[in-house]
Amino acid sequence: MSQIDFATFEILNEVGIITLDLPPGNYLPIPGFIPLKIFKQWIGSDHLKGLIIRGRGKNFSAGGNLEQLFKESGPPDTMQCLMNEGIELLNCIQNLEIPVISVISGVCFGGGLEIALASHIRVASENALLAFPEVSHNLMPGMGGTVRLPGVIGWSYAVNMILGGDIINAKAGKEMGLIDYIVPKDQPFTFALNLMQKMTRDRPLKVIKSIMKSLKNARTLSPEAAMAEETKLFCKLAADEAERRKTEEA
Repeated sequence: MSQIDFATFEILNEVGIITLDLPPGNYLPIPGFIPLKIFKQWIGSDHLKGLIIRGRGKNFSAGGNLEQLFKESGPPDTMQCLMNEGIELLNCIQNLEIPVISVISGVCFGGGLEIALASHIRVASENALLAFPEVSHNLMPGMGGTVRLPGVIGWSYAVNMILGGDIINAKAGKEMGLIDYIVPKDQPFTFALNLMQKMTRDRPLKVIKSIMKSLKNARTLSPEAAMAEETKLFCKLAADEAERRKTEEA
């Protein structure tokens, strides 16, 4: 297990586990709660097939520590540098070529919800609560919340959720597409780990990465370019598989 002040990392059955480790609220003391260099070291294993992000204890994350953030903010340029570190980390999570699951128990507010939105799949306990409460502090999401949320739940839901600042439960989150799975409150991590292993166990890493890369291309490239890249990835995998079968038959 590797550990920094705010999080721990371990590998279980070829799956990386990041645990936000400042209970009970798992507040993010700084936007870049895991230095990008350390994060890349953690997920840089040649054998890692997936990543799960969870919170220590009853809550995923209550978001940023606003009191500390205001204390350290200073001029806008200083705040921008702090926020950019968080944005770079979440962009790195979203763009990983292995699947990422967030396991949401208890509260998932503000920056915590932005972490979940950067993940590819969100598993929530039945007692999960989700919100962007920043508007109540005369703020707004600042690490991609207004960008990622509309793509997940649609424009009207996103406007209402962010401007309203309302807390929604897991059932409402599932209905609007923010949550993918709801499970009993004592089972979300086990469910997420089983789901991850179902997707990745016995799958060659190059297949996992090719599929994830193609899905990313669908989000970042034009449809025509994404389809062309998909065909290239398929042909490379097919050639590799044909060669593997010839070798086995020889």
